[in-house]
Amino acid sequence: MRLLLAEDDPQLRDAITRGLRELAFVVDSVGDGETAFTMALVNSYDAVILDILMPGMDGIAICRGLRARQMAVPILLLTARDAVDERIQGLDAGADDYLTKPFHFGELTARVRALLRRMSVVLPSTMAVGDLEIDTRLQQARRDGALLPLTAREFTLLAYLARHAGRIVSRGELAEHVWDENHDPNANLIDVYVSRLRRKVDGAGRRPLLHTRRGQGVLLSDDGDIAGERG
Repeated sequence: MRLLLAEDDPQLRDAITRGLRELAFVVDSVGDGETAFTMALVNSYDAVILDILMPGMDGIAICRGLRARQMAVPILLLTARDAVDERIQGLDAGADDYLTKPFHFGELTARVRALLRRMSVVLPSTMAVGDLEIDTRLQQARRDGALLPLTAREFTLLAYLARHAGRIVSRGELAEHVWDENHDPNANLIDVYVSRLRRKVDGAGRRPLLHTRRGQGVLLSDDGDIAGERG
């Protein structure tokens, strides 16, 4: 899941970004409204978190701008004031939910997940592909009951492939949803991570689940008839 966070308080922005990344979200974080608006227009996000009071362009103006362009991305507004009028303005501008500061990080993540569920794009808490089991709440994956020693990025990659199990996922799609805006699309980082993930998922003589198609992308499938290229 790729999120955009716009918050002008650097301490709060960094804390939220770190927390969300620890939960395997991919987060692009910015400190002003104009940059947030531009990024929301040019990138594909699963949800957007906006502080209302920001320099350049406030969160309500960003909401109006995105909705005017028929963008249906879920939007959560953060506000420092528990003012009814401000909340009404935000919801009328197109926000899906709001959260008043100060807030508990657990409530923020619960609201984000609720927005994603409404859009029917949230990962189920558990997924299975053959004897591979993935628990998105515990951030764990097991193969034939054995826990796989995955890093946070490897788990994010595996969970995204599992969400789209049975179809080829292009490298461009992986770059967009598993990495952030700092990813160099010309680098071979994706191939490196796929190779590392394959060793952990398909190693020890297990039946191959992870397949690559040259020039197309990566496929996670339990279909033994798939003629995937391994590399």
